[in-house]
Amino acid sequence: METQQQTLTTEKARPTLKSVPKYNYYILLSIVFGGFLIFGLSENIKGPAIPIIQNELRLSQSQIGILLALNSLGYLIACSFTSLLSSKIGIKWTGIIAFLSMALAGFVIYLSTNYGFLSTSFFFLYIGNGMLEIGLGIMAARIFTKNTGFMMNLSHFFYGLSSTVAPTIAASLMGWDIFGANLGWRGMYLLVLLLSLLPIIPSLIGKFPHDTHDDDVETASYQSLIRDPVAWLIVAVLSFGVVSEMAVGSWLVQFLVNAYSWNIHDASKMLSMFFLFFMLARLFLGAVTDKIGYTLSIIIASAFSGVCSLAAILTGEKGAILFAISGVGIALIYPTVMAILAKRYPKGTGTAITFTVTLMGIASVIGNLLIGFIIDLVSKLFTSASGVENEVLGLQAGYGFIASLAILCSLCSIILYMNLKNKNELI
Repeated sequence: METQQQTLTTEKARPTLKSVPKYNYYILLSIVFGGFLIFGLSENIKGPAIPIIQNELRLSQSQIGILLALNSLGYLIACSFTSLLSSKIGIKWTGIIAFLSMALAGFVIYLSTNYGFLSTSFFFLYIGNGMLEIGLGIMAARIFTKNTGFMMNLSHFFYGLSSTVAPTIAASLMGWDIFGANLGWRGMYLLVLLLSLLPIIPSLIGKFPHDTHDDDVETASYQSLIRDPVAWLIVAVLSFGVVSEMAVGSWLVQFLVNAYSWNIHDASKMLSMFFLFFMLARLFLGAVTDKIGYTLSIIIASAFSGVCSLAAILTGEKGAILFAISGVGIALIYPTVMAILAKRYPKGTGTAITFTVTLMGIASVIGNLLIGFIIDLVSKLFTSASGVENEVLGLQAGYGFIASLAILCSLCSIILYMNLKNKNELI
């Protein structure tokens, strides 16, 4: 009886979003928004750095591929344990550990002198990145109990904002001279990743809410998620959408350069425009998802993105702007799926996010391998009589596959919509 009374007392003592002062809400907002800013920077400063790293360490293309694969592996490993860690030590300390590990990774990268050391450093960095993404998702799910779709999209707007400026910042920092020496890629990584220490200050001050839910709501567990068809539909929606989103960043510049003979500068500007539309969509259209429903929003957004990309391919160079405009639709998918998870699994949201994002990460690796395989296969199938591979057709096929992934995302969303509607559980 005494133990039960202590448990009830502890539960009452736990802070919820309503039980703490309003200024605490703004402290929590600064952590989430600042966290996404840093996450976007740390993810997207590698673009300008990799060619310099490759030249300095004399790395082959396959070694660069292994380096990037280790990034994905570190990210997936972090996704697998972050939810459990947050349930053991709390989301507050999980976030602080993620920020500290990223800052420490900056020092390790700065000291990297060879390929093995660098690979280990990047692997360590992406464990921190994975922890941060899952941690921020759990924080956001607990904080944004109202207007969840808008607030999730607004949070991810900050990721889009920092992603847009990250390559420019990285290129500029690497050219700085400090104390007569060039900062280079090592110093650039160190300076950028040291910014991860800033959100630790409000994290120490803020009071984080615990899960808020009705007592009769079933706790989400991995076993229950595996048996839940809706959970697998959400995984399919997120996987198709995110692979399509990430593939644009990897392949758009190459497509424009090789298919239309654009120079790197102009092709990069088009990619920047994609991220600009991407960022603005998250800022201004997040509220729409709350108005018309999350599942319906994804159906419309992903279909719009896929149609824009297909139209861009079919209309040729004059329709290239449609590649950028497709960012309007694809931008809404990830944060809106996070809103669905927060609403459908209010008890055990961290477990649901971990389950979904981990499987999405595996699908992302497979999806990007398929894109490269399709490009090579189609190029070789349509080799000319003189033995020249049709790389342009291969790139068109590969980008067509990227567009088809967005269409598949929409189709899976329709199935999800019908499933939820039949159960009267539409979100």
